[in-house]
Amino acid sequence: MADMRFALGVWRMVPFLGYHHVLMILIAIAIILLSLLLAGCSSSSPLIPNIFLISLYYQSYPPVFDAAQVDPGVTTAIANIVGRAQLEVRVGYFGICINPDGGAFLCSNNASALAGQVSVDQDPLNLIWVAETFKNSIVFPYLIIVAIILAFICFILLATFPGWHEEVDDHGSERNVKPFPSRPVSQIALALIFVSSVFVLVSVLWQHTASVAASTIAQDLGNGSVKSGVGTAAMILGWFGFALLIIVTIGLLVMILSISLLDRLVDE
Repeated sequence: MADMRFALGVWRMVPFLGYHHVLMILIAIAIILLSLLLAGCSSSSPLIPNIFLISLYYQSYPPVFDAAQVDPGVTTAIANIVGRAQLEVRVGYFGICINPDGGAFLCSNNASALAGQVSVDQDPLNLIWVAETFKNSIVFPYLIIVAIILAFICFILLATFPGWHEEVDDHGSERNVKPFPSRPVSQIALALIFVSSVFVLVSVLWQHTASVAASTIAQDLGNGSVKSGVGTAAMILGWFGFALLIIVTIGLLVMILSISLLDRLVDE
């Protein structure tokens, strides 16, 4: 019975949901996805260590030999140095997570503190230091932060759009009316969400390119003893966030053009 009442209440609200409400929901989802992306590897909370840009870990596998290798035998020396190490390092925008022995992840934004938690045998090739170098020298989260701020401002501007309300016409009867939103406010919102989309696009492309390049180089240097990978969850969050912002941008553009066309038809 309670479910029926809830469903009935939601159904009654549907007619009062405006076009801009849908855009606001999409912006809210995009902000949540991008915030999760930034929060990756920032703490040991459940699922947070699984949101990472790149992972480096010790694993023995058959080395790759190529004619371009001057000293192919270096893989044996690296394997002897690595020994039985099995540490894994994951890098996020604001933190690093390590898993020294296959147990739980330890996460921090201070690589020195993490390095103090492991022995030389657990990280003989200094993967924690390599991860810190990647985070500090290559990763750039501030475009996404600015994009989130711009998207939030756009969300607030959309909240100012007029909704449905009742008015009394000349005959004394009530009717539901929804005025057009302010054109300057609509244009400002469009500009903000467009810039936000561009910033996210640049950041996600940067993230993807840098992660793939660093992953490939790290694995080649540790040929036969070190493996690396790119975080799938981080890529999905970034690209989905960008897709939602693009949908909102197109939606706002269509709305502005439609209102302009209606105004032109009414004037004629």
